[in-house]
Amino acid sequence: MTTDLFECGHACLKADLPAEKVEQTLAAARQLRAGTCSLDTGCAAVAVAEPGRPARPLLVHHSGLPNRKLASREGRAAFIHALAHIEFNAINLAWDAVLRFRGLPDAYYHDWVTVAEEEAVHFGLLEARLNELGYRYGDFEAHDGLWEMATRTADDVLVRLALVPRVLEARGLDVTPAMIVRLQKTGDAATVVILEKIYADEIGHVETGSRWFRHVCRQRGLDPAGTFRKILVDYNMDRVRSPVNEVARKQAGFDDEEIDMLKAMTGGRTQ
Repeated sequence: MTTDLFECGHACLKADLPAEKVEQTLAAARQLRAGTCSLDTGCAAVAVAEPGRPARPLLVHHSGLPNRKLASREGRAAFIHALAHIEFNAINLAWDAVLRFRGLPDAYYHDWVTVAEEEAVHFGLLEARLNELGYRYGDFEAHDGLWEMATRTADDVLVRLALVPRVLEARGLDVTPAMIVRLQKTGDAATVVILEKIYADEIGHVETGSRWFRHVCRQRGLDPAGTFRKILVDYNMDRVRSPVNEVARKQAGFDDEEIDMLKAMTGGRTQ
């Protein structure tokens, strides 16, 4: 029996339990690839004010989260928990990108379902590693910054593509190599393997965002680099932290003009 992609996506987005969200996301992606999930882009967009989430972790302002050192088991667990929370929210963000916006080619929806699927895999890997260390998702506090950005960019797919994959997710490309080095120094090879997979996949996710950002710019007759700069300024996102991972960002669809702009916003330091 054929199911509807947007109904599946809504169920995934509203699922409270992580295991349920992951399982439903993986199933929806399989069905879409198999052709047993219909894609009717003529239907009305779906706007979800709040995604499903478990009662824990307790959400606090990011400034209230303590700094923990990776040298301790608890510190590594807290670090992995923070990453797992990012990936959990990334599942929701990918589904929101599918549900909320219309007027794009079918390939757009296929791409963001694939992103949701890979984010679900990432969450599963991090959750399993957290369990190996004797902790569970929800044992540490977390913040809600990613979904707050979904709310800020809810009205325009161009802004969403600029600020979520090309700013928030791209920041992961900048900082993950140093994270891997720090974990290698602690001897945590198991977590290093997971981060290396996430890093490779996230290059693809940011590239997906870059590609569709440029597509929408072409639709609207806009210059991509100039439009990206304007959105950064308009949304107070133009204070870019260093380093900028120039190699990874180029793989992820940033052109030389954009790289130079980001370098200037950081004072010129790159990775």
